[in-house]
Amino acid sequence: MPPIDEFRFEEGMKKVLFVETMEVSDGVQCDVYSLKGDNSKDLGIIRIKGTKTPLQRVLKGERTVEGFILGKGKLTITRADGKEEIHQVDDKHNQEFKIDVGIGDLMQWQADEGCDLIAFEICIPPYEEGRFQNIK
Repeated sequence: MPPIDEFRFEEGMKKVLFVETMEVSDGVQCDVYSLKGDNSKDLGIIRIKGTKTPLQRVLKGERTVEGFILGKGKLTITRADGKEEIHQVDDKHNQEFKIDVGIGDLMQWQADEGCDLIAFEICIPPYEEGRFQNIK
């Protein structure tokens, strides 16, 4: 997926500026973007090649939004109270899927077997080291 120059979020289309590509884990990359004229949040486009992201706990931040872009897989969220939510996503049914993940929640994206998955993450305020804790 080539770098993008705009992205649709709740308040409409926003111009974005590519910052860097981060190697998250084997088969998982995240393209980091800043929002032009808006330093209150940032955007990560997560590319998952037939695998899953690390299991992460949200430790801080005002708001973390996970959403679906393309492919087939699932997002598993275990809420701080222990309730597990499994959100199946695919190109035909989930074009508008997005969900807030709160402090203390665990989250993990997983591509279906033989499939790739592209998701997004909005961090408010912008991501900084220590926002998430990798569990495994």
